[in-house]
Amino acid sequence: MLFNSFEFLFVFLPLTWLAYTLLNAWGARKLALGLLALASFWFYAWWDLSYLPLLLGSVLVNYTLGNLLAAPTKRPGLLKLGIGLNLALLVYYKYTHFLLANLEAITGSSWQVDTIVLPLAISFFTFQQIAYLVDAHRGKGGERDFLSYCVFVTFFPQLIAGPIVHHADVIPQFRANRRLRTTQLAGGAMMIVIGLFKKVVIADNLATWVDAPFALADAGGELSPSLAWQGSLAYTLQLYFDFSGYADMAIGLGRVFGIELPLNFNSPYKSKNIIEFWRRWHMTLSRFLRDYLYIPLGGNRRGPTRRYVNLMLTMLLGGMWHGAGWNFLIWGGLHGSYLIINHAARALWQRTTGTSADTPHPLFDPLGIAITLFAVIIGWIFFRATTLHGALALVGNLGGFPLIEDTWMWGWLAAGLLCVLLLPNSQTMTDKLIGPSGHGPGLRHPIAFGLIFAVAAAFALLHLNRVSEFIYFQF
Repeated sequence: MLFNSFEFLFVFLPLTWLAYTLLNAWGARKLALGLLALASFWFYAWWDLSYLPLLLGSVLVNYTLGNLLAAPTKRPGLLKLGIGLNLALLVYYKYTHFLLANLEAITGSSWQVDTIVLPLAISFFTFQQIAYLVDAHRGKGGERDFLSYCVFVTFFPQLIAGPIVHHADVIPQFRANRRLRTTQLAGGAMMIVIGLFKKVVIADNLATWVDAPFALADAGGELSPSLAWQGSLAYTLQLYFDFSGYADMAIGLGRVFGIELPLNFNSPYKSKNIIEFWRRWHMTLSRFLRDYLYIPLGGNRRGPTRRYVNLMLTMLLGGMWHGAGWNFLIWGGLHGSYLIINHAARALWQRTTGTSADTPHPLFDPLGIAITLFAVIIGWIFFRATTLHGALALVGNLGGFPLIEDTWMWGWLAAGLLCVLLLPNSQTMTDKLIGPSGHGPGLRHPIAFGLIFAVAAAFALLHLNRVSEFIYFQF
């Protein structure tokens, strides 16, 4: 059931919200949470009923392990067992065919494996529960209430593609019986509509300019610089509006149920360097990789060389988290290299000038944004292409000057770039219209709110005839 489908928007969501709100109003918080858990399992099972036992089993096992890890008497090896079970599940479903294909290429032997269907959202709920186990082992977790834990893992606004939430941030919210304010509901509705607009009006229409160049490159066809730039820029914008659209809808959906989910997307293409980019793009994944991989590896505590090794390992694993393929590994390696260069350049700048590299500069900041965006575009080519040959062909053709033949298309691509570089993001816009996180005492600008909401909703509803998955659903 897609967020951008009629059955979700006009059947599942309103019925679930109405029942949840009524139960809360009657003071039946446990029943309201139970309803939310059942609705979330139903939402997940809608895709494929065979996915449900896996999710249920994962929840039960990790809930049990979390309580054992939080017990006063520590059991040696229990955390390793928990992490190992979660990773084994992920490796089996997501990487078996990739690993065997490479093993066959190296050894020449043949391995016959039945088709393995990748369960939806397995990367997200696996990482979320690994973080929970680690925190329980550190004495910062351990949830006795199974119902609260269920909703923490399965809450449908964030189950399929994030954000990756921390138990300490959301479980207390699930337990609280707070009355939903009108402004919170308005803020949530605004985020849902803006996210829907980004997805169905912008991202889905950009896809028509993405598919042809990438398909031609992957098939070994002859590319021109114009086609290479068209595909690269269009995909850069498509992924931006598709993923930020999902992130907006997730936050908005959480908010209409009275739950504040963490920000996952903060105008990343405005970043002046690649370090800043990773503080703005998929922010909850970045935090997970930092807190549960980079820092445990040693972080920056053991000298610059070890720091750079840790950065590269973290980004390589981050690339593989997105998908089982060499292109994803190369994408992670590229961003690892970018981060190493960025950190080394910052250290050199501070040593030679004695000033912080973060000091705003009227010339360097725009130049930094341009360089960072170009580096990100190169990475997105490997992220999107299905073959290494296709990715290299597209990158190679970016050296030529594109001929502007379709002025309509290039005009829209230029407009899209200006939007992401100059306009405020959805969260900022909503905060200005309503108040911080939709919690203001009243609408600050009711006329502007009504106009933006009505126009975005009208355009989004007119485009609902073509329903497509969000790009991050494949991860």
